[in-house]
Amino acid sequence: MRALMLTIAAAGLAFAAVPAAAAGDAQTCAVAPVKLRTLAAGADADTARKAERNIALGEALCDARNRSEAAKKFNLAAKSLGTELAAVMSTETSASVQ
Repeated sequence: MRALMLTIAAAGLAFAAVPAAAAGDAQTCAVAPVKLRTLAAGADADTARKAERNIALGEALCDARNRSEAAKKFNLAAKSLGTELAAVMSTETSASVQ
């Protein structure tokens, strides 16, 4: 009986996490291409070309509503640029007035 209750509780937590993951994927589709292209601009030509190919594939997958596969392509682009997608997404950009 306890095992059944634990299984039901775990299933409930898994379903509760799905909307949060979907929201994160939607944010990835909106923000990752811009940030990755900014990083690619400073990379050498071959690395930038590889990253751009994965960024474009990721955008196409986002348009096809396959956000989990798009995130994988964005992660590949980030890795080719020498970083991780999580690090790219966590960096804040701000402008300062002087």
